[in-house]
Amino acid sequence: MSLSDPIADMLTRIRNAARINKDQVNIKASNICSGIAAVLKEEGYIEDFDRIDDGNQGIIRVTLKYDENGQSVIKEITRTSKPGRRIYSSVDKLPHVLAGYGVAIVSTSKGVMSDRKCRKAKVGGEILCTVG
Repeated sequence: MSLSDPIADMLTRIRNAARINKDQVNIKASNICSGIAAVLKEEGYIEDFDRIDDGNQGIIRVTLKYDENGQSVIKEITRTSKPGRRIYSSVDKLPHVLAGYGVAIVSTSKGVMSDRKCRKAKVGGEILCTVG
């Protein structure tokens, strides 16, 4: 079965697993999903992720992060740019998610990075999703 939008599938799996307080979630591997997982780890929204070879496409196993009360660190994760409607932004117009407390994940010519890193590197790109 091929997915038309692997990023939306990844975000939905993470959102659903966080709602039922699962420790880990498995996602079909792709380079863009690995980049998103790396940004989520770097920004402190997930504990860790591992790429597992299963002989086919591979799997990314994401370990979710919870606070001391058992609440998920990820309160909201939404897909911004979709296959039917791509959303691009210059570095000047990158969104400030939750007044700077959240993060926008952007696909740039220099790879997948957070909105903060995009501002430092002065590059824009496609806004993949927002996390709060």
